[in-house]
Amino acid sequence: EVHLVESGGGLVQAGGSLRLSCAFSGFTFDEYDIGWFRQAPGKEREGLSCISTSDGNRYYVESVKGRFTISRDNAKNTVYLQMSSLKPEDTAVYYCAARSTCTYLYLHTDYEFPYWGQGTQVTVSS
Repeated sequence: EVHLVESGGGLVQAGGSLRLSCAFSGFTFDEYDIGWFRQAPGKEREGLSCISTSDGNRYYVESVKGRFTISRDNAKNTVYLQMSSLKPEDTAVYYCAARSTCTYLYLHTDYEFPYWGQGTQVTVSS
C-alpha cells in the first residue's frame, strides 16, 4: 500500500526558511515521481515542483523558482522541499503526491496524481 507522509511545516517569519519532508513507502524509487503542491485557504491547489525519482530531473513553477529546491534521498525514501525567502503568500497546507511520471505539465494537473499525503501546514508571518 502506498503511503506518503509530509513533515516539517510550522510557523516562520517572512524571509525565513523551512525544509519539508515527504517520506514514502509502498513503492520503490523508480516506480513513481514525487510532486509538491500547496493549497491556501479559499484557493485552488497549486503545483510547485516535482522530481523524477529515477533520473533526478526537477521541475518548478515560476512562482517558486529560485526560492524552493526539491531533492531526494534514495536511501531514506524521502523527498524534500527546501523553501527559502518565504513570503506571507506562501502560507498554505503543503502536500506531496506521487504519480508514475512528473514533468512541468503535470504540476498543473493535480488530478493526475493518484497518491497524496495528509499535508503539513506552513504559516509565514509578516
